[in-house]
Amino acid sequence: MVNAWVWVHPRFDAARVRAIFFDLDGTLRDTDDELVHRLARGLSWLAPWTARATRERWARRMVMALESPVNALYAWADRWHLDTLFHRLPWPRKDQVARGRLVPGVRETIPTLAAHYPLALVSAGSEHVARAFLQHTGLAPYFRIVVGGPTYRRTKPHPEPIVRTAQALGLAPAHVLMVGDTTVDIRAAKAAGAQAIGVLSGFGTADELQAAGADALLPSPANLPLLLGLHAAASQGDEPQPHRTSPTTIAQASHPPTEAAQPER
Repeated sequence: MVNAWVWVHPRFDAARVRAIFFDLDGTLRDTDDELVHRLARGLSWLAPWTARATRERWARRMVMALESPVNALYAWADRWHLDTLFHRLPWPRKDQVARGRLVPGVRETIPTLAAHYPLALVSAGSEHVARAFLQHTGLAPYFRIVVGGPTYRRTKPHPEPIVRTAQALGLAPAHVLMVGDTTVDIRAAKAAGAQAIGVLSGFGTADELQAAGADALLPSPANLPLLLGLHAAASQGDEPQPHRTSPTTIAQASHPPTEAAQPER
């Protein structure tokens, strides 16, 4: 069952949306939980006397502590024009990444969205890895364009990937909705003139994403049909009209909920 918790800024305009762009890690791919499980297995060697639940709790705290520095590293690489060097670092192999899991609810959500909007994957990682993951999960047919960090001269948080991908679809960036889990995604979208949705299924926190300028916060991409009014239209038996949907059906607020009110990851 999809968690219906959402926060939407009054400026969000669903009627502007003509295409949806997704980040990969932490947005479509369940990278956060994968890292937690790997760290927990490593901790079993260091502290074999502790319970598994305790090791996983420690591992999750370690991953969350690293999230902000990793986001800052992306921004630093872009700021000093070191994007190419950044992508030459020894990241996990293509076959390792392709075996990753989808964020819960994504497998069912992507076909629904693709029936109404052109979709693109705009990752800061390897384009080849991104394509391999989409093939592995069966989602490749739903994405018209796949972009990686080295695809263009600049990568996120620079706006170039979003601007040029929008141009490839014949759209102005203002008609793009970027969905991502980090401030890198939000900053790139806002710099391009696009709307941005922050999802809490990955590396970013609600406070960070809002401060970066997110137009809405969702527990995961699985909540997008709710935000765009597609569930309501389908329940009425009518052909959904996503470009005319009003966001007033979603509870809006000028501030996000406190940390205690956020959905548990």
